[in-house]
Amino acid sequence: RKAAEQGSARAQFNLGVCYEHGKGVAQDYGQAVEWYRKAAGQGHANAQCNLGLCYYNGKGVAQDYGQAVEWYRKAAEQGSARAQFNLGVCYERGEGVDKDYRQAAAWYRKAAEQGVARAESNLGICYALGRGVAQDYVCAAEWFRKAAEQGNARGEFNLGICYALGRGVAQDYGQAVEWYRKAADQGDAD
Repeated sequence: RKAAEQGSARAQFNLGVCYEHGKGVAQDYGQAVEWYRKAAGQGHANAQCNLGLCYYNGKGVAQDYGQAVEWYRKAAEQGSARAQFNLGVCYERGEGVDKDYRQAAAWYRKAAEQGVARAESNLGICYALGRGVAQDYVCAAEWFRKAAEQGNARGEFNLGICYALGRGVAQDYGQAVEWYRKAADQGDAD
């Protein structure tokens, strides 16, 4: 708090995290937003991303997808993989921006290239369905594998589909079962 009150963006961000999660202080989303906003205003990418999440989820502020996108974009342009993924989700769903699969795939790629498993899985879906990119089952399977190897249940499930149908990989029911089982063990109902 002392450092935050002296203007340290890192301390302001950390204090926001404390308030958001109730660590050392009573949980208070309004206070979290206030501290995130101070750090975000100084260009702190993680604070910008977290402020975007607050707007996206309506925690501490009124839900506002447009504001969420604005803060995600600031953080994403600084290289925040979480913000890049979140921005991809907004473009895919048309939340706060017009639905644009090309933009969704581009932001997923940026996050996926930084190793974000959910982005890898979502980029695989883009390739499997030809959303925002040319349909390419080989690329889809490669991205699903990257996600699956990090333990991402949707990546495991989708890689199982690739093996079951022989899409992007040689058909192999044994491999399909193995990947389905891994996803199932994590509670993936599909």
